[in-house]
Amino acid sequence: MCQQAKIMDDVWPELPLDSWRDTYATLHMWTQIVGKTRLALAPRENHWWQVAQYVNSRGLTTSSIPLGHRTFEVQFDFLDHRLSITTSDGATAALLESRSVAEFYSAYLELLRSLKLEVKIWPVPVEVEGAIRFPDDRTHASYDAEWASRLWRLLVQADRVLKRFRSRFVGKASPVHFFWGSFDMAATRFSGRLAPPHPGGAPNLGSWVMQEAYSHECSSAGFWPGGGPILQPVFYSYAYPEP
Repeated sequence: MCQQAKIMDDVWPELPLDSWRDTYATLHMWTQIVGKTRLALAPRENHWWQVAQYVNSRGLTTSSIPLGHRTFEVQFDFLDHRLSITTSDGATAALLESRSVAEFYSAYLELLRSLKLEVKIWPVPVEVEGAIRFPDDRTHASYDAEWASRLWRLLVQADRVLKRFRSRFVGKASPVHFFWGSFDMAATRFSGRLAPPHPGGAPNLGSWVMQEAYSHECSSAGFWPGGGPILQPVFYSYAYPEP
């Protein structure tokens, strides 16, 4: 009850980057591992919409992922601080604690195998400088439940704001979704006109990936918890190509 009251009273908690850098870096890699599962199995959609994760009432979820005649869902639960995998035939298993990315990666794949969920993912982080392969990453090994909870509470509010913003547009628009590569939440509107080929340039990400994402003129609004020189969470907007 105390935790619930705290969450209700502090809906826009402070999240100074310097206070949770280590948890941020570790959680970023964990969400990439889980996100790459959806990338490997979900039917491809325009602009890579099939790879994103979504905010829900407990954390971040992949939503339903198809695999043969079954489906399964992976959820980061930031209330009970665990990662859960639930399958359509009733099987379930759960792992969240401080551990290295390498340990998380190994445990996560073993968890999938225990549920007879076979998947092969490319074990290299994307959109980050100095990427370390997941099986080799013992550098990032922090998980502070308080900072993870603050992140999620901010994402809940940002999700609410962006869904209201998205609802006012009648043209083609993306869902409000969380991209694990850039670790941000976005809602994108499209004009319907083709855009010039995107030049690419994101680390460990082929130019063709960015060209698919930005194949048409678009305007994005979103929320990012910060990074690099940005020392606190921010809302942002941009257009491609620039007007």
